[in-house]
Amino acid sequence: MIVDAHHHLWRTSRGDYHWMSPAVPVLNRDYLPDDLAPVLRRAGVDRTVLVQAAQTEAETDFLLDLAVMTDFVAGVVGWLDFENPHLPHKLDALLKRPKFVGLRPMLQDIEDDAYILRPQVIANLRHVAALDLPFDILTFPRHLPHVLRALDLVPGLRAVVDHISKPPIAAGRLAGWAEDIARLGGRDRVWCKLSGMVTEADHESWSPAALRPFVQHVFDAFGEDRVMFGSDWPVCLVAATYAEVLNALRTILDPALDADGMAKVFGGNASDFYKLGI
Repeated sequence: MIVDAHHHLWRTSRGDYHWMSPAVPVLNRDYLPDDLAPVLRRAGVDRTVLVQAAQTEAETDFLLDLAVMTDFVAGVVGWLDFENPHLPHKLDALLKRPKFVGLRPMLQDIEDDAYILRPQVIANLRHVAALDLPFDILTFPRHLPHVLRALDLVPGLRAVVDHISKPPIAAGRLAGWAEDIARLGGRDRVWCKLSGMVTEADHESWSPAALRPFVQHVFDAFGEDRVMFGSDWPVCLVAATYAEVLNALRTILDPALDADGMAKVFGGNASDFYKLGI
């Protein structure tokens, strides 16, 4: 079974996608289950994890409603305000919703790079950790020192780094990012998504070879048991099709992994991390 551990769906008329712009027309349109279903069939992908793309509770409700009606969605990663002291109460309600599997604040879009270290955020992270609920880390490399400090304060948090933390792939620069990724990989409750890489590469001329040093470093840091494939569809469409993203990762990993390792990266690890039961 192949599981896509990271994709999005959205309806533009909802109006809370702060990042959306007519300047990027490929993203400034609706993407709903009927758009993705034939893409998944052609790619041979069986199930998915649907991840929030707006910083509102309404977004989480929207995605959970979609998921109930969509067989291929195995889980939803939603959003709550981590500075809200009532987060535990709100989370209790979400835990009763079918297919809810985790939370993600959009750390990359918050003005304060050290937001994750605010006292109320740490208190809420401790609550999430006590529930053993997955936490998605959406960051740029500059955020990682703060994330590492937060993990020191909440060592029980089960977390996954989205998009390998968006290093400057187009520039081919690993320094700085590589050291912090290695530190994260040394924490056995932290995982990493091999996703979102083509959008950080040169959109016009990227190739699997451009991604390979970054993928290899993630594997060196986390090992084959704590990494997972994610398409980041439809965001990936600014640089590549779904099939190109999937095939690029297969091209990189096939020479290095046996069948068992490939099965972990392309399905088993996502199922284990998010407790999808598939």
